[in-house]
Amino acid sequence: MIQHRALRGISSAIPVRVSMDRTLRVKVIDACGMTCTFCHNEGTPVAADNHEQNTGDFGAAGRSGRVSIYLAMNGARFVAAPIFPDEPFRSALVQLRQALGFDEVHLTGGEPTLHPRLPQITALARQAGYEVGITSNGENGARILPACAKAGLNRVNFSIFGTTTEELAQVQNERFRTGARAARKIEALEESIRVAMELGVGVRANVVIPDRSHVQRVHRLLEKYSPQLSIRVLSSLADGEESLEAIDLLLGQLGAQPQEVRLIAGTSGFRISYQLPSGRPLVVKHIRSLRLPETCTGCRFNNATDCQEGYYGVRLYRDPKGTFHVGVCIQRMDLCLPVEEFVDSDVCGEIRKMREQDFHDLSA
Repeated sequence: MIQHRALRGISSAIPVRVSMDRTLRVKVIDACGMTCTFCHNEGTPVAADNHEQNTGDFGAAGRSGRVSIYLAMNGARFVAAPIFPDEPFRSALVQLRQALGFDEVHLTGGEPTLHPRLPQITALARQAGYEVGITSNGENGARILPACAKAGLNRVNFSIFGTTTEELAQVQNERFRTGARAARKIEALEESIRVAMELGVGVRANVVIPDRSHVQRVHRLLEKYSPQLSIRVLSSLADGEESLEAIDLLLGQLGAQPQEVRLIAGTSGFRISYQLPSGRPLVVKHIRSLRLPETCTGCRFNNATDCQEGYYGVRLYRDPKGTFHVGVCIQRMDLCLPVEEFVDSDVCGEIRKMREQDFHDLSA
């Protein structure tokens, strides 16, 4: 069993399920209608502010009001361009599926629902042998999710940054911190959740809890939505112990009882499933200390403070010239390699071996 604060109070009688990470994260678009102050933007520069910039000149903030919090130190060498449902994308998916056994793509951004060809991207990924999930802030979901569901979309994770206009406005760039704008975004999110649930795709609400002041957000979500909406609480990477204490407080207030621990070999993320007295499920997602044994060893961020995500998995990007890049860390974008180089690289082999060893260790 892994060592993590969240597992200390879990009885040995609680079942533990171990699986292997087979998810490829794909950044399909950089555009986003939010200006969240904590956004890592999948490690890449904000395209709207850097489309004319060269490597080394990328700016951390610009007229868009958006940020990429790791940009100043992560060595990013390209701006992410939109991905299209074409042969180069299909080829990249096939190469990575063959190299690492992936069977799910998770489409990210920016905000993926702003991509006008998202249904076609979904269909292409399904044809390439993948299940398809999306992480979305909900701002355009009501319009595009029906076509995505028809194309084979399996699930949507809605990221909820505020359950009231005041909460959402507070975490936006100060130039866009208006109640009216926040109200429109929340209204769009609620409509997207409603549409997604009617479509019958898997629907989850992800809410990050940085500290105790955010605990009430989860209470409001549970009161507002039916048990059909699966709610997942995420610990905040930047807030560490304060976030974990807040989650403990929430679970105590809810009377939540642990039901299962799910460990995913080959990724730093793991989950604990709880049941509330009403019978409603609640999932808490944590980050454990997992590193690539060779690639991460000499990294300047390889310590308990600076390495916030650990090894979380593989990400796919497309640059403005059409080259597809594979990344293994949003804090070390200098490690990115073109797909053709990556699948034959030592890093790809290292990932395969690490996943197998991690699965063996967790299962034991």
